[in-house]
Amino acid sequence: MHSERRACRGWLWALPVFTVLPGCSLLQRTPDPPAADTAVPAPPRDLDAIPDAVPRDEPRSRYGNPETYEVFGKRYKLMKSGKGHVERGLASWYGPGFHSERTSSGEPYDMYAMTAAHKTLPIPAYVRVTNLENGRSVVVRVNDRGPFVDERIIDLSYTAAAKLDMLRAGTARVEIRVLDARSSAPPSAPLIPPPIALTPPPQLATGTITGSRYLQVGSFASSANASALVARLTAAGISGASVREARVGDRLLYRVRVGPVVDAGQAMRLTTQLRDAGIPDARLAPE
Repeated sequence: MHSERRACRGWLWALPVFTVLPGCSLLQRTPDPPAADTAVPAPPRDLDAIPDAVPRDEPRSRYGNPETYEVFGKRYKLMKSGKGHVERGLASWYGPGFHSERTSSGEPYDMYAMTAAHKTLPIPAYVRVTNLENGRSVVVRVNDRGPFVDERIIDLSYTAAAKLDMLRAGTARVEIRVLDARSSAPPSAPLIPPPIALTPPPQLATGTITGSRYLQVGSFASSANASALVARLTAAGISGASVREARVGDRLLYRVRVGPVVDAGQAMRLTTQLRDAGIPDARLAPE
């Protein structure tokens, strides 16, 4: 998400209108830490102790709030206000491969902060996310755009996903509810999900992408470790993996990507293959 090549997490930070590509309790086991040499700090000892985001009144971000934008031939229109918005669907998460990358708001992504990405809520926004499969609930600050793969409605940080106990599964059925500065008190009891069907968001279009796009699957400080991941992906039958250098501040990183991806259907198939190969947080990135 820098001048050379922005990962999909941060493509909305600069332009107003454009076309882009888009278990067990934590008390019983600790979530898997990020892979070695992902150029991110080690996780805190107790992720569950990291406090939720606290809703407060904030002006809209200078970046990440275009009136409309287009992904895979589908145009998204931002909400004028998220007040009272409630939605149900699938949540996913993104982690080590995007730590310190620029988000749509222009802020660096911190996988250990309580943040999230949403397609149409104003940035920033505060959202209570409840895992409908276990009743766990967290509050996150939306500062990014996405997700644009499958029928997902929100992309959570690593810590938020850990607190909801969805790291291993990669996705979970959730309810999201927008909060304001006067509605930040925690629920009095865990939510017991009612037996109602989810209403999925509209399907993404499968139109051709203008220009090549790639799935980013990792970011490393060592070129040898990046090459090792490419070899691992190739052995798993995933073709098109390569390494690209990128400078982030004063650091040189080696990003592993797969592609090019030409349409939404291929992106979804590749995402599934990568998840099966143990990489649940691959994200689309421009060339």
